[in-house]
Amino acid sequence: MLNTMSKFFYQRPHAAILRERLNEPRRFIQVVAGPRQVGKTTLVLSVMEQLEHPAVYASADEPALRGPGWLAQQWQRARLAAREGGAVLVIDEIQKAAGWAEAVKRLWDEDTRNGIPLQVVLLGSAPLLVQRGLSESLAGRFEMLYLPHWSLPEMQAAFGFGLEEFLFFGGYPGAAPLVRDEIRWRNYIREALIETTLSRDILLLEPVRKPALLRRLFALGCQYSGQILSYNKLLGQLQDAGNTTTLAHYLDLLCAAGMLAGLQKHAGQGVRRRGSSPKFQVFNTALFTAELEMERAALEQDPITYGRLVESAVGAHLVNAAAQGLCQVYYWREGHWEVDFVVTRGRRLLAIEVKSAPSSATLPGIDRFLAAFPQAQALLVGGEGMPLAEFLSTPVAELL
Repeated sequence: MLNTMSKFFYQRPHAAILRERLNEPRRFIQVVAGPRQVGKTTLVLSVMEQLEHPAVYASADEPALRGPGWLAQQWQRARLAAREGGAVLVIDEIQKAAGWAEAVKRLWDEDTRNGIPLQVVLLGSAPLLVQRGLSESLAGRFEMLYLPHWSLPEMQAAFGFGLEEFLFFGGYPGAAPLVRDEIRWRNYIREALIETTLSRDILLLEPVRKPALLRRLFALGCQYSGQILSYNKLLGQLQDAGNTTTLAHYLDLLCAAGMLAGLQKHAGQGVRRRGSSPKFQVFNTALFTAELEMERAALEQDPITYGRLVESAVGAHLVNAAAQGLCQVYYWREGHWEVDFVVTRGRRLLAIEVKSAPSSATLPGIDRFLAAFPQAQALLVGGEGMPLAEFLSTPVAELL
């Protein structure tokens, strides 16, 4: 039986997708990826409890070196369990097992040839590294299921969060019990989430010549979430900054970890203008408020900072959808005209302007954008437009 907390993970739409795939005949390796502390392991184990077949769970997140030999041992355990009509093998933190992609390919192909009814689920907290291994060795053998940060409706259902709580404390289920103590909550976000992701998921697994620069870029990006900063301006604020290529690479690593994105300027016809100044965007507003070091009461009384928080919440809703492959997200600027977000999917084009307080109905940036892209649609969030809570509760696919 599922306990009360596991039920909320089990009720995420991604659980239903995984459950449906595992109940199908054996076709693909199921890869569950996403940032830390969004409940990947709990969700998968909750699904396992509801399947008819036995499940074997193992984690590569241990101090001892995990390699092909260790993977083969776990695989053999699962093969024995599958003799009675099928089983599921779950390998957690797969990216930490040395040579995992080649070993999984060999073992999976052996089972395919021998008709062994073993379903396989791989979990990873470093999407960039997981994707690299998949593309290099497991092409055509896997399906990806990306778990994003928790949404407003999910935090409401599981923890009773209202809109203002969600804006400040974000969508980390593990941090929700700490929100009554802001200092304790902030320490948890910094130590258990931010530092763990940087030191274990990026610095230990990806060559980074300047780790101090990576950390400083992350802190600066969180503090400036919702703002556009040129790389030259970044170089002026970062010590030992190297060059713009290094900064762009580090920003890509942070984005792949599901923490901080650098949105690019929309240039029309789906072209991504790589050389444009990035607009910083956190994937979870908890990263913005934890790095800002401003108490909730003070932040809510500061209209400028509160406006950036609201815009960051809208952007986080969009970039989490983009991480799942549901859309692409940009900003737009021409001269002094600007649009907060431009969302594309295929030929569909949506310009989004965010207002944290009532304002005049005139939106010169939107008007200018629609003149340049007459096929686009426009959406105002907040102010006199779509209520913020409604927007954050609406799947992005329904907006397009």
